[in-house]
Amino acid sequence: GLVIDGQTLNIIFQGGLEEKFLALTKHCRSVLCCRSTPLQKSMVVKLIRRQLKVMTLSIGDGANDVSMIQAADVGIGISGQEGMQAVMASDFAISRFKHLKKLLLVHGHWCYARLAKMVIYFFYKNVSYVNLLFWYQFFCGFSGSTMIDYWQMIFFNLFFTSMPPLLFGVLDRDVSAETLLGLPELYKNGQ
Repeated sequence: GLVIDGQTLNIIFQGGLEEKFLALTKHCRSVLCCRSTPLQKSMVVKLIRRQLKVMTLSIGDGANDVSMIQAADVGIGISGQEGMQAVMASDFAISRFKHLKKLLLVHGHWCYARLAKMVIYFFYKNVSYVNLLFWYQFFCGFSGSTMIDYWQMIFFNLFFTSMPPLLFGVLDRDVSAETLLGLPELYKNGQ
């Protein structure tokens, strides 16, 4: 692991040593920045995103973490004694740090699986609808007349095909929460 303080981060960013800092951090399992300013925290996140081209996640619990949370791809705010500034600026909010494991491994896996199925559903739903209109043009001599009334086209997406996404969003759980917590490598299999 690497523990680095704010003064050292200042030297790294002002001295142009970002590449050497990244080379060092690649060999570490964890990097902890302590006694750093909010600007330095956000600069570290931006450096990681820009140079390594990876998705970043920032976790914070106070007002000094807001810029870091906003600089990351995914921001998680922890509500607590520090106030609600981090929660208000984050994408997800949890009450305690211990809930992070369940948020990432269980709800992250379920969300990933649901979104993958919904993309396929919307693709094939629209392909079937366009095919219907395409083949109708052969029967009407390519006159451009519409087969379906304008309101029916609106209701097709709004009412007739809206139940499957709602049911999937609420009920679909391909693996139980206990299994996902017991086998964290299942998260990677979905990708």
